[in-house]
Amino acid sequence: MVDKWIEISQLINQKLHREATSCDYEVGLLTTYRTIGRCSLFLKAESTRELDHALDICQQKDIEVAVIGNGSNLLISDDGFEGLVIKLGSGFEEAKIIEGHAYVGGAAKLPVVARSTSSKGLTGFEWAVGVPGTIGGAVKMNAGGHGSDMKASIKSVDVLDTKTSLTHTLYPNDLLFGYRQSSISRNQLVINAVLKLSEGNPEESSEVIREIVRWRLENQPGGQNAGSVFTNPKDKSAGRLIEDSGCKGMRVGSAEVSTKHANFIQADVGGKAQDIRDLMELVLDSVYSKFGIVLNAETEMIGFD
Repeated sequence: MVDKWIEISQLINQKLHREATSCDYEVGLLTTYRTIGRCSLFLKAESTRELDHALDICQQKDIEVAVIGNGSNLLISDDGFEGLVIKLGSGFEEAKIIEGHAYVGGAAKLPVVARSTSSKGLTGFEWAVGVPGTIGGAVKMNAGGHGSDMKASIKSVDVLDTKTSLTHTLYPNDLLFGYRQSSISRNQLVINAVLKLSEGNPEESSEVIREIVRWRLENQPGGQNAGSVFTNPKDKSAGRLIEDSGCKGMRVGSAEVSTKHANFIQADVGGKAQDIRDLMELVLDSVYSKFGIVLNAETEMIGFD
């Protein structure tokens, strides 16, 4: 089986003319949980040409493909992922601002885009300064906070289908944005987006950003976590429900419900993804038992049954 992945790695590298892929890669360390899961093959793609070449080989060899962004909101099984994991490289991080629009790559980090757009006199994206994700992942889950979300700014996105290698431009009506969700499927990769923002005052935006950063430092834990684990039920706070169910500080192995914010799970150094998942299940059971409410997880799972 190892020889199979070495062969595929060599085929991709030959097409890309560089040592682009890695076999048996510790991909869990690229997530914000920094768990121990591995993948059979890993590629950091720097262009659409490289994506096309790699996907073409995966289609020929019937290889499963998974995509990761900044690794936040993501849990990879300790048993790993049998297939190719793709992460967009620096070639997809560019952000250009032209006539009230921000043209951003799928790998552009939200805090960077928030600061760069506000410094250029555009407002509407300040909320994203505290979200540790990329544009691509944020579009997929309609990330948001502080009274706004991606839906409020998206003009269009270009999406690559990892199963067909076809690219389509999608508009807000196509994306079917909802609370922490969109129509983008697991086999679709956002390679770039266009944000439509409003004229603003850089100094006022800077003050908003400072306040958001201050609030997050005071109210949310640092360390190895993936942000909010569960979405808020209508008119309720998931964190409050979890805390009132007695789960704050609850621990399973290397994972603990944060004592600072109950909707965060902290992972120990070298922690196990299974501990995190088992703790999520305990929290779900506890909240349902106490309130009869079923929480929905924001976290995307890779490699689990």
